[in-house]
Amino acid sequence: MSLVDLQIFTVMCPYCGEDFSTTVDPSIESETYYEDCQVCCHPIFFSVRSNYEDGSVQVITGRD
Repeated sequence: MSLVDLQIFTVMCPYCGEDFSTTVDPSIESETYYEDCQVCCHPIFFSVRSNYEDGSVQVITGRD
């Protein structure tokens, strides 16, 4: 996996409401993980789903 394969997404923190950028690996069909907000440091739940047929990637965020 190279950095070229990663996609950049802008997400909104469900705690402080600030937008920040994060990278997602679209080669993984489905994954969940936590990442701290780059602004307020609260843990954000990420659910990422990739569709190989149309190349779309869905990123859902939520509170812990």
